[in-house]
This record gives sequence, C-alpha cells and structure tokens, in this order.
Amino acid sequence: MAELIPHIDVNPKGDVKALVVWMHGLGDSGHGFAPLVPELKIPDELGIRFVFPHAPVRPITINGGVPMRGWYDIASFEFNQRADEKGVLESAKQLQLLIDSELDKYSLTSDKLIIAGFSQGGVMAYHLGCRQAKPAAGILSLSAYLAMPERLQAEVSASAKQTPVMVMHGTHDEIVPVALGRVSAEHVKNAGFNLEWHEYPMQHNVCAEQIQKISGWIQQILG
Repeated sequence: MAELIPHIDVNPKGDVKALVVWMHGLGDSGHGFAPLVPELKIPDELGIRFVFPHAPVRPITINGGVPMRGWYDIASFEFNQRADEKGVLESAKQLQLLIDSELDKYSLTSDKLIIAGFSQGGVMAYHLGCRQAKPAAGILSLSAYLAMPERLQAEVSASAKQTPVMVMHGTHDEIVPVALGRVSAEHVKNAGFNLEWHEYPMQHNVCAEQIQKISGWIQQILG
C-alpha cells in the first residue's frame, strides 16, 4: 500500500460518523486550520472527524523558487496557467488515497464526506470534489479558484454534480482577486453544480461571520 500523505486530525469525543478533509494554503501546513475546529462548535453527536493534510515542500516560482509547502507550483498569475497541472494531479492522487483510506478506516460512505480547503487548498477541494466517482456530501472552497478551468466540463463526473458546493471569498483579497473567484464559481455552476456563493469585506483570510456560516452548513449537510 502506498504511504499516505502526512496529516493531523481532530477527532470527536465519540464514534466517527462523518469526515471533513481540509487542505491548507501555500506556505502553511495542516496545523494552520486545525485550531478552527473548536470555533465551529460542532455538536459531539455528529461525530465529525477533521483531517488536515500537509502539502509537500516544493520550489514556488512566484516566490523566487523558495521551497515551501504547496499543493502545486505557481509560475504565473494568468487564470488558465496559475496552477501547475503536474503538481495539481500529483497532489490530487495523494489526497484521494488519503480520503479513500479514511472512508474505509471508519466504514463511511461518500455522502458523509466534505472536501474543504483555503486558497491553494480550496483549488484542490474544487479539483477533487468535482471529480469524485461517488458524490461527496459537500465541497467547501475558500478564497480560491479553479485549476485547469478549460478541462472541467469534460472531466467532471456526472455523479459529482449532485454535490452541493459552498464558495466564500473576500472582496478585498489581494492574493486571489475576488473577480477570479467569481469567474471560477461561474465555471463550476456551468458544469452543472448547485453552488452557493458568499462574499465578505475581508482580505485573504477567514472571518468570524464566515466561521459561523461554515458551521451551520457543515451541520446541515452532515447532521
């Protein structure tokens, strides 16, 4: 069996009944979003296990080739070339192995899985969620965009279109412009997904109002 990508987890007090796999952004690690779990105030009876994978360390072109944790390289800020295809596909393969392992370990079906991520992690959430062989319970993409947008229509699985998608973005985002987030969301809608879009007057971060909304959405979907 292939070695699973390194990750940390936050477990419920009782039995595991559902799973959220949440990917971090460029230069961060799985530790970046783990402290968010208590803030979500998820009821114990939902039994949700949170898994936060660590991206591999790789040279990032836009940062002068300095190595850091990233799901893929960024060589250009152009929409169609912003995400390095090779890196996206490699990371997607590793993340899918982790997802499949987690579902199998706890005898969970895909309708008890949310695939989530922020920034580069949100890109990976889009990519993975839209291509699941069986529909996940939800896709959560924060302050992100689509990798390989021109290929989505051809590669999206028919079953995945049943998955609800929630997308959030800051209107003052200086890293991933909100216009890029809006265009990406339209691509996902046009591919046949039911997408819920939310904007907040913030930069490239997560705000308290957003956390409250995410909590309600997770409880609604996995409750």
